[in-house]
Amino acid sequence: MESTNRFVDMLLAWYERTAADLPWRASHDAYRVWLSEIMLQQTQVETVKPYYERFLSAYPTVSDLAAAPLDDVLKLWEGLGYYSRARNLHRAAQAVAALGGDFPRTVDELLALPGIGRYTAGAIASIAYGVRAPVLDGNVIRVYARLLDLPDDVTQTATQAKLWDQAEAWLPEQRAGDYNQALMDLGRLVCKPKKPLCGPCPIRDDCLAYQRGTQDERPVKKAKAPTPHYDVTAGMIWNERGELLIAQRPLDGLLGGLWEFPGGKQEDGETLPDCLQRELREELAIEVEVGELFTRVEHGFTHFRITLHAFTCRYVSGEPQALGVRDWKWVLPGELSRYSFGKADRQVIDALDSRRGMLF
Repeated sequence: MESTNRFVDMLLAWYERTAADLPWRASHDAYRVWLSEIMLQQTQVETVKPYYERFLSAYPTVSDLAAAPLDDVLKLWEGLGYYSRARNLHRAAQAVAALGGDFPRTVDELLALPGIGRYTAGAIASIAYGVRAPVLDGNVIRVYARLLDLPDDVTQTATQAKLWDQAEAWLPEQRAGDYNQALMDLGRLVCKPKKPLCGPCPIRDDCLAYQRGTQDERPVKKAKAPTPHYDVTAGMIWNERGELLIAQRPLDGLLGGLWEFPGGKQEDGETLPDCLQRELREELAIEVEVGELFTRVEHGFTHFRITLHAFTCRYVSGEPQALGVRDWKWVLPGELSRYSFGKADRQVIDALDSRRGMLF
């Protein structure tokens, strides 16, 4: 790298010309910066835009968000995925509201809030307050790995520590927020994972990977392990009043706080109906008669995939108890839209809506 100052100046000049017109950039308000950064974690910009607008409309201030019931927040988040973000968002809002509604201004203070790691703290501090704090997410790692022509595995802790040091060393004394956002835009729009657009890149003359023709080989990452697959059952349990039983997942863990058609993962040597009956006894203390398979849904999570087998069931006996669930309710099919469900269960609901008249 010939000149860090030249690299920074070129990047900032490019950002001034081409900065993406994003709704959260209309203000440097810390609440809006924080909300957008949480939503953007592992989620594409175009997906986030409508959610961001709806959240701001429903909760214009952090105090409004803090005062909202968690179920309402989860419902508004429905479809955005990675629901622990929504739970932590709510908890962090309550913590900030308890401080009088003013977001902390330092990285260390921001790190004390639920759901905020080093990247998010640096983004909020630099963009909202102009603090000289580095950021390092997937996009920025890719830019730096190519600038340095880094041969090391970027998934390793030691490599990431080096990259954090480099990110801090390259930070300009002024306009840290613009610099960080420029890096994010560059990684998203130009320095793409595959077939990077090196032609219009404003800093290609400083990029060692471009000079050496290794940009398609950077960043280096270890090969992913095979993705596990699990068969999971779900019961569409009807009572004599034409209501369905739904259960709320515990707050801790995958999809915490969301509602679902109760069931669980199939164990070795177990049939799907046996699995469903066992899970319903363990989680709700009820007995059901398992009927026909209603629908099958394929769904992928971050580290595994499932096939969800949803069975039509008749409620037989046992007053439901919240043994392995947070809560349960009997609801009419038309009331399901009031509750927040994960994507796989929403596909079951879609199938139910399209076949409502065929069940009985």
